[in-house]
Amino acid sequence: MTNDALSDSLARVRQRLARALESAGRPAGDARMLAVSKTQPAAAIRHAHRLDQRHFGESYLQEALDKQAELDDLDDIVWHFVGPLQSNKTRAVAERFAWVHSVDRLKVARRLSEQRPDALPPLNICLQVNISREASKSGVMPEALGELARAVAALPGLSLRGLMAIPAPAETFDAQRRPLAELRTCLDDLKRTLDAPLDTLSMGMSGDLEAAVAEGATLVRLGTAVFGSR
Repeated sequence: MTNDALSDSLARVRQRLARALESAGRPAGDARMLAVSKTQPAAAIRHAHRLDQRHFGESYLQEALDKQAELDDLDDIVWHFVGPLQSNKTRAVAERFAWVHSVDRLKVARRLSEQRPDALPPLNICLQVNISREASKSGVMPEALGELARAVAALPGLSLRGLMAIPAPAETFDAQRRPLAELRTCLDDLKRTLDAPLDTLSMGMSGDLEAAVAEGATLVRLGTAVFGSR
């Protein structure tokens, strides 16, 4: 994608997000765009940064580390790890990222806690919930969420911020909303029982942004809509 095309697509996505917030009766800026930049070159991230995009999501660790090294001069980028995380790769994530959206096991959370450098602020954590109960998807089942959340909230070096989900695809707006509403209910339930800064719903992608915003998303993860097809 050329720089001009990226500029245009970023502007369109920002307008789309603003319209979705307005339609949902939510304040402007109440949801933030996370530009999912996996498989995109560092040059595309640099151009998006020039256009005031600051939050970027990566899924492949070595690719992300290479891009972080190339973009080291941009010290205000906020890096989010959004892909599946194996326990043997947690150290680099704990050292180099500000957010992890894909925690679904206590073993991984403990390793992130132990490996987060003391000089850095707490690592922001979203627990991934398998809200559609798909055998092929990662994520903790909703009925096991409370136990995992209590354990993660107690770990040093981590800040449990909220929940993430990747629901099964749905064709209609109402069908898209149903699992997202369930995720919002899960977060509301946790807020009543946990002493943690639970302020984040990481949900919504290029195909269901409007439904996610209608159900209270605070971070929408947009890849194709920003950078085009991979």
